[in-house]
Amino acid sequence: MRATDSTWWRDGVLYQIYPRSFADASGDGVGDIAGIVSRLDYLEWLGVAGIWLNPTMPSPNLDWGYDVADYCDVHPDLGTLGDLDRLVAEADRRGLRVVLDLVPNHTSDRHPWFIDARSSRTSAHRDWYFWRDPRPDGSPPNTWRSNFGGGSAWELDARTGQLYLHHFLRQQPDLDWWSEGVRDAFDEIQRFWFDRGIAGFRIDVVSELVKLRDLPDDVDPGEFARHADAEETHRVLRRWRALADGYQPRRILIGETWVMDAENLASFYGTGTDELHLAFNFPFMFASLDAAELRTVVEQAEAALPPEAWPVWTGSNHDFVRFPTRWCGGDERKVRCALLVLLTLRGTPLLYYGDELGMEQVEVTGGAARDAADRRDGARTPMQWSGERGAGFTSAGAEPWLPFGDYAERNVEAQRDDPGSHLSLVRDLIALRREHPELRSGSYESLPRAPGSWAWRRGDAITVAVNLSGAEVGLEGVEGRVAISTDRSRDGDPVDGRLRLGPWSGAIVT
Repeated sequence: MRATDSTWWRDGVLYQIYPRSFADASGDGVGDIAGIVSRLDYLEWLGVAGIWLNPTMPSPNLDWGYDVADYCDVHPDLGTLGDLDRLVAEADRRGLRVVLDLVPNHTSDRHPWFIDARSSRTSAHRDWYFWRDPRPDGSPPNTWRSNFGGGSAWELDARTGQLYLHHFLRQQPDLDWWSEGVRDAFDEIQRFWFDRGIAGFRIDVVSELVKLRDLPDDVDPGEFARHADAEETHRVLRRWRALADGYQPRRILIGETWVMDAENLASFYGTGTDELHLAFNFPFMFASLDAAELRTVVEQAEAALPPEAWPVWTGSNHDFVRFPTRWCGGDERKVRCALLVLLTLRGTPLLYYGDELGMEQVEVTGGAARDAADRRDGARTPMQWSGERGAGFTSAGAEPWLPFGDYAERNVEAQRDDPGSHLSLVRDLIALRREHPELRSGSYESLPRAPGSWAWRRGDAITVAVNLSGAEVGLEGVEGRVAISTDRSRDGDPVDGRLRLGPWSGAIVT
């Protein structure tokens, strides 16, 4: 059963693609949009409902696409607008939606807006960015620090004698969202893409969008400080939600919400129907693969979210160490438990490309390193399609833009027809979600559990349990039949009142 236009983002599974690393159709070692098109049959086979593409827009790539130089085009390395239109059309033909990254906090310093803004103090785009005079002693206007490098978030522009604000690289000047011109421009940017059939946006650093208007000093510059005006940020999100809801089918908004408490996270949903559709839960990603810790994060979110709000769960992304390494240390049993958790909680699962294979973090050092900010390269290495030279990612003689991981052993071709593989487990879990409405939209209820384990009920009839410990555990009061077990050895077995789980294993009982 396929999700409807109105519920696809709730009922289905999202799949994150780093375009430069997914599939290279041109043979230059860099993934591209044509390559993604060539792999849509795989994504349809896997059963995902939509794909989120990391930055596709023109950029100098100092922050690999998160320094945008043009919001209404495609980076030449990746293809053309025509290629992206074809991707949307081909994805739609397979029942898949396409979500793009939108970066509204800052632009590249090569964006025409900033080039104009720094040309003079009276330029048309001057108030689209933050410009301030230095303090009388020559120091920056406040104590804010850059997230990249830890130095001052202010950079002197010699031509006009003022400093501009940048929370990331100095080549990424922050936009001033108090400017109505900025707000109007992003309305038009969103319309541009929505009109081309894009299903929605994942919005970068949305929790820090509108800065505090008086730019106060941090109370403790040594601690992480939020610089956002929450009320005004939520006003912008309500404006965007109204814009997205004006399209049919309605477009979706997914937020990169860098907040570490459930109540603050819940606020980005507004009433549950008037701000973000989905807001990333970073406490879940920062947790360890520990039953009590993960259960607490989930229960706190369940208690805090408005009635109409919908969670989203992910273990890996382009900024984090991949979960098979970070959570699991390469232990295959733990990887399978983590996949079971991600795909059975109430909410939308988001898989990062390669999660379905158990792809691990790759050590990227020396001349192979690309990321100047904080060495995130190891999570962005090419997708491993086959065990042949080039890994099925690029032509055999091409040098990939980042080095491969263990593609000889861990690849789609090797796992696709293996019923005991990670890939088969993920595909079967996604299929089970389609088969059982309770796994797509049923309620979440924690169940009594033994130490080291975690169990919950979805809806009225489905029980999910994982043993995240090294000792066997038993769960009382469970009856039915094992639909899927993590090691697949118990699939189909009856359960008559007591579910036994070996170390680092899990099961779904229907």
